[in-house]
Amino acid sequence: MEIENIGVTMAREDLENLPDFPLPPGFSARWHRPGDEVLWRKIVGSAEKLITPFPADVFQKEFAPRADALPQRQCYLCDARGEGIATATAWFDDNHRGKPYGRIHWVAVVPEMQGRGLSKGLMSIVCQRLRDLGHERAYLATSTARIPALNLYLRFGFAPEIASKEDLEAWRKVEGLLKMPLDLRIDSQGGGE
Repeated sequence: MEIENIGVTMAREDLENLPDFPLPPGFSARWHRPGDEVLWRKIVGSAEKLITPFPADVFQKEFAPRADALPQRQCYLCDARGEGIATATAWFDDNHRGKPYGRIHWVAVVPEMQGRGLSKGLMSIVCQRLRDLGHERAYLATSTARIPALNLYLRFGFAPEIASKEDLEAWRKVEGLLKMPLDLRIDSQGGGE
């Protein structure tokens, strides 16, 4: 069954009691170094199946205006040989729905390494980094066709942000495919309950 790919956002209104999944043996984490733009494009470009062709300028658009923040915010997972195989960024948005939020941004694991629990460890690292950097809450943008990602984010306490009937309808289309129940009500404040 093909799932319609509709953009959605999810938020976690506090960063207390974060899940803490260790990386599997043989994998390690490191933070952005000069030149990692090429590695980021390689990882995200290979993992991204819904945006084709993957635009070459995404890294520049998303991160160049605040490149100074990357060394403390952009995480890479490496295999036993030290090769980068996954990335996620503990980014920020000073005005998401009228409030400052941390942002989980561009979570990606190369296809040959997916299904090994790496995304749970990676999410643990970047969520904790957001908290360590002083963020009180976090959000992320994803889409309804990314069922494994939606389940991961739900497991980390992120809930759908439902600010419109369109948001509500998008979540209703995938509700039965998710591993956790959803509270599907429109929130007049701009986020889910």
